[in-house]
Amino acid sequence: MIRDTLFLLRPDFTDPAYPGQRFYCWHCALMEGVLASFPELAERLDVVRIAWPRPRQPVIDLAGPENQSVPLLVLAEGGTSVHATGSYRGRSLVAGKDDILATLSERHGFPDPHP
Repeated sequence: MIRDTLFLLRPDFTDPAYPGQRFYCWHCALMEGVLASFPELAERLDVVRIAWPRPRQPVIDLAGPENQSVPLLVLAEGGTSVHATGSYRGRSLVAGKDDILATLSERHGFPDPHP
């Protein structure tokens, strides 16, 4: 893996625990908005949009079965960040919207969110 990979949920999914309702992940929607606002910076990373149900095999393949929550940023091999929240097979992982946004700023030049 040469580039950082950001996993996001595709919007408009259902959850059997809430029959008749449709959902989106608001943390993923936030990431989508940041990516859309800075398309030239977004081109620096791979964005993989996955379905809501588990198991989430594309995430498992890069981050392990215990790291299926998204959004999730998997850094390129050898990549590091002060915001890393874990690792899997030598790759640093960044979970949580705030740490992901900070890592996008640190590694890819995205502006920081205004406090």
